[in-house]
Amino acid sequence: MTNDRIVEIADFIARYLSFMLGAGVHTSRVVRNSKRIGEALGVGVSIYTSQKTATLTVSVPGSSQRDTRVVDIPAYPISFEWNADLSALSWAAFDKKMSLEEIRGRFDEIVSKPKMNPVFVLLMVGLANASFCRLFGGDIWAMLITFTATLIGFFTRQHLTKKKVNHYIVFVISAFVASLCASTALSLGIETAEIALATSVLYLVPGVPLINGVIDITDGHIQIGISRLVNALMLIVCIAIGMSATLMLVKDSLL
Repeated sequence: MTNDRIVEIADFIARYLSFMLGAGVHTSRVVRNSKRIGEALGVGVSIYTSQKTATLTVSVPGSSQRDTRVVDIPAYPISFEWNADLSALSWAAFDKKMSLEEIRGRFDEIVSKPKMNPVFVLLMVGLANASFCRLFGGDIWAMLITFTATLIGFFTRQHLTKKKVNHYIVFVISAFVASLCASTALSLGIETAEIALATSVLYLVPGVPLINGVIDITDGHIQIGISRLVNALMLIVCIAIGMSATLMLVKDSLL
């Protein structure tokens, strides 16, 4: 195997793992999938990950040929579709002994699929929070206010994210906007207003980082697991700060 070919393989696997890690896939799956693709292409793969970067080494078994590089991990939106499709690609590459060109072509098709309509996402998030409100005992009026507050808060988050505002600031502002809108339930005298206020920010809860952090630690990826849990904790603190600002403004209505 030529050095140029090793570099090509390393380039692709580096891109592959950066997309998976950036889209919220837990570390063990990324490592397994990358090694599986490497095995299909006749090379060994070693990966060391951290929160922002990953170190990748591609080597030829029984030879001194190798390529090592440090890969930046981009912050893509959480994507379960990429998780499933890119994992399936690694199995297809292994089972069908696909060439690098075939794997790369399938990969480009997957990552270039049109993104889900943001308006559709906005409506589904609003309905999800309204459902949580009902689940926790909110009445129909509390559900409607939660739905509206979530739409406004999530739209704020989408807008600030497009502007590339620091994500901690985005969480503080989004939590404040959503909870402030939901606080109108207090002034309207709705019986379950507190439930509407509490559930209006549930769309911000960082469930994926929390789950991935625990999985990474149990699988032995201690450093990135702890960093993911710390990041999730910081996001939860940001949500609390945003809600606290609202509660300071409407505290008299709660009494």
